Amino acid sequence: MEDFWTVMLIGFAAQMVDGALGMAYGLTASSFLLATGLPPVQVSATVHLAEAFTTGASAISHHKFGNVDGDLFRRLILPGCLGACIGAYLLSSLPGEKLKPWVAGYIMIMGAIVFAKAFTQIPPVRVAGRVSSLGFFGALVDAMGGGGWGPIVTSTLLARGNEARFTVGTVNAVEFFVTLSSSAVFLVTVGLGLWKIVLPLALGGFFAAPLAAYVCKLVPHRIMLAVVGLVIIGVSFRTLFKVLSG
Repeated sequence: MEDFWTVMLIGFAAQMVDGALGMAYGLTASSFLLATGLPPVQVSATVHLAEAFTTGASAISHHKFGNVDGDLFRRLILPGCLGACIGAYLLSSLPGEKLKPWVAGYIMIMGAIVFAKAFTQIPPVRVAGRVSSLGFFGALVDAMGGGGWGPIVTSTLLARGNEARFTVGTVNAVEFFVTLSSSAVFLVTVGLGLWKIVLPLALGGFFAAPLAAYVCKLVPHRIMLAVVGLVIIGVSFRTLFKVLSG
């Protein structure tokens, strides 16, 4: 029971960060599960199945608070689902861990750009540039690495100048369908018997989702950019340090 509440607390904290900033649920939960010695493919499968519940609650919450941009949503959802399916299938036979240093380096650069934009006078916009390839790549890396959809997609869109509130809300809404796609492939290719971990992760995230979406609506654009930038840089630096020092 003590382990149950511990994992539930991790799920709650991870969803608070993800729902308010648009990233890091998968990274937070995956870091914990990897530390227990689980193989990467089981970690990713477990996290994504839990996220199928938490991201559903998050998507509904963001829609309710008016944080979802319909145009951006439609442009991300199909390439995102396709990338998730391919990434989940590849992880069953390829070492997704080898992608970590490259992805972490890219995310760190995006984080620095996002942080710098918090101190500029550039007016926020709704949708900037093409996003299909971004959605595909973000979902592909997310499925193979147990996390990365939010850091890659959210950070890139914010770096382009998209408004923080609608970027975070829309990316979280699309994440439900991306996670559902990868979870379905994981269930078919590797199966899943880790319900004792999935359940508390999902419950913690489910309870945090409405609160996180409300926080997203209240936080000013500049403050959100600064916080998101620092979170991206911190998570990326930690990943790079662990990979290079190991």
